This record gives sequence, structure tokens and C-alpha cells, in this order.
Amino acid sequence: MNTGRSIALIDVNNFYASCERVFNPKLAGIPLAILSNNDGCVIARSAELKAMGIKMGMPWFQLKENAEREGIMAMSSNYALYQDMSNRVMEIIGQFAPFQEVYSIDESFLDLSGQRRCHTDIALDLRARIKQFTGLPVCVGMGPSKTLAKLANHVAKKQSQYGGALDLHELSPTALEDLLSSIECRDIWGIGSRLAPRLQELGISNALQLRQADPEFIRQQFSVVMQKTVLELQGQACIELEEVAPPKQEIISSRSFGTRVQDLQNLEESVSLYMATAAEKLRRQASYAGALRVFIMTSPFGDGPKYANSKVISLPSPTDDTRQLIGVALWLLGKLYRPGFDYLKAGVGLLEIMPAAGQQTDMFGFSAGNEKSARLMNTLDAVNRRMGKGKLRLASQGYKAPWAMKQEHKSNSYTTSWNEVVVIKN
Repeated sequence: MNTGRSIALIDVNNFYASCERVFNPKLAGIPLAILSNNDGCVIARSAELKAMGIKMGMPWFQLKENAEREGIMAMSSNYALYQDMSNRVMEIIGQFAPFQEVYSIDESFLDLSGQRRCHTDIALDLRARIKQFTGLPVCVGMGPSKTLAKLANHVAKKQSQYGGALDLHELSPTALEDLLSSIECRDIWGIGSRLAPRLQELGISNALQLRQADPEFIRQQFSVVMQKTVLELQGQACIELEEVAPPKQEIISSRSFGTRVQDLQNLEESVSLYMATAAEKLRRQASYAGALRVFIMTSPFGDGPKYANSKVISLPSPTDDTRQLIGVALWLLGKLYRPGFDYLKAGVGLLEIMPAAGQQTDMFGFSAGNEKSARLMNTLDAVNRRMGKGKLRLASQGYKAPWAMKQEHKSNSYTTSWNEVVVIKN
């Protein structure tokens, strides 16, 4: 039995690519690129594509010419599928311990402290159940802190001798030091390539050297966050699990267009749609926005005329009402719009986000606490949850969406649409 604090980090291997392979086994072993909105650039890679040296963010047009010759395949991002598969994985993980933090779409922390079973056995059972129920491969790293659990997960992915599950508690002090000395600082959670060179200047190039550094000296040279990293590497749990994700302090909704947009009406439809999406997210976390931002831009590439601009405005009173937020966003868009440009992208942002409780109404009726508004927004959200996203909408959002993004290589929504489920033929 492990004693003391024990945190596990469960991470789905190459998550987006693995989701695609679950429903299309022919993709196994093929270098696979998952593309961003509008099939613009690479946002996720299979292990085979990583081995070829293809970097994140590489534009697809640069790969497309030689993709067939090199055996590379591309898939448009299918976020509905990825989110649903994530939900299934997180639900399974939560069955193995009472305290869970969903860290990202493909990562979750789990507190195994006090579990009487061998933690490696728990991790292996967890891996097997996720594989059986979803088809997705995961690795598990365990340690006395979140930072060490992250490192253990990193090693479990890279070194096959651990069978996809590594518990640092089971290593001898010498073995642990050897392992940490083999991990570069840039691979430590929260450091990356930006801070690693500064550590290198101080003679710290690997996780063991950072672990042995004086925490107070590191705080003076960097910040209290880096000091916590040192303490976490030493086995002190300084970063607690967050069982409930904190409310977002800023909500952004934006997207590149599938075709260039010139006229104001199409831009108004896109901005209305993005603001409706952002407002729904705002209500979901029981918050109000006190300010909003709108931006539009042309492509920064090519020979055509260039234009990009944005504006931020404070609201008379914080609100979560889609109608009020769209009204202000369209007013801002009218100030930003310039005819004669081929617009590539538009977006909105909700700022100065605050809890819904305790907000006051302004004297002109731009109200956060209007009961009629709240009932209407609750009805809007309820209809769209039941009937499908965007089924009930404001007229300004339109329906034709000629600016909608291009997804030439998108897979089916196998788990969220009855019309796109897998069909097995004899």
C-alpha cells in the first residue's frame, strides 16, 4: 500500500488522432494530421507524423503537395466527436477514485491517496477499461505531486518497459534521481521552451538539477510559480486538485471563414453566431460579462489589401442576455467594418466576467438581473440542448452561412448523430 499523497495523471495518447482511429481502423500506423478550423494548419499529430518531424502549426498547404508520396493523411478537426469521447473517458476515470480534476480534453488528475490496492495495478486496470469501453489508449503517471505525476506520465509514454503506467513511489531514490536527470527542463510542466533557456543560464538543464535547487533562490530569479515547481519536484504537493473547474475569466468565440467575406451582412451573421455561442457558455458557468470585444481581419498573407481591427466596450450593466450582447457586438462591428476587403476571420470576446449573484440593474434597463430575460435565456438554452445546437436562434444569426468553415476531410459524428453512426455491412 502506498502511504502519503499519491496523484495520478491520466492522458490519452495522441487524443485527436486516436479518436479518428477508433472508428476508422485503416488509419492505424498511418502518419495522421488533424487540421484546424478551415483545414488551415496541423493542430494534432499521430506518433508516426511526429516521428517524421512535422511540427505543430505547420500550414496544410505546405504538406499537401508531398502528402500522398510520403503517406500522410489529413483529417478535419471533429470537435463534437472529440468532446464526446473525452466525456466518456473522464466518466470512466472518475469511477476509480472519489477526487478527480478534469484538466483538459484529454487529461485528468486523480487522487489515489489512501487506496489500499497497489496503485500500479489500479492504473493498469484503468487503462484496460478505457481501452475496452472507448478503444482509446492512455498512459498513467503517479507521484506525490501533480508535477511529478506529469513527469511520470511523460516517461510512461516514452519508455515502453513501464507498460503505460509508472508510479514514482515504487522507484528507489537512486533510480528516481537517474530518471529525473534524463528529463530536460523544457519537458517539465509549466516550464517549456520559453523558460528552459533561462534555467540553462543558471546551470540547470534537467529535472534533477531543478529539484535540487534552492526554492527561495528560484523564486527570486523567476516567480512564486517556479518556486512551487521546485517544491513539487521535491515531493511537496503545492498545487491542489480542482474538483470543480474555476469559471473562465474571458470567453472567446472566433473562427476563420471557409470563403472570403466582403459584405457587412455576412459579417453580422458570423458575429451574431459567435456571440450567441459565447453567451451560452457564459450562462453555463452562471456568470455575467461587463465588457465585450469584437475583431475582424483579412488574411495576413498574399498580395491583396490588408486590414485588421478590434474594439472593446464596457457595458452599462453586466449581462448574460444573448440579445443585448449581440446588439452591442453588431454596433461595434459597424464601427470596425470597412468595405472593399476580403475578410478571413471574425470573433468576439466576453470580458470582465463576474459571478451572476448579487448584480444590480442599471437605471436604463440594461439589466443583469431581469427576470423576464432570465426565463427567456433559460428557454433558449433548454430548446437547443434538447433539439440540437443552434435550432433556436436570433434572426441576426442567419441560416445560409455562406462564410461557414471548410472541412473537406471531416469524419462522421459517430457518437452524437443518429444519421452518422457506424454501419456494419455483411
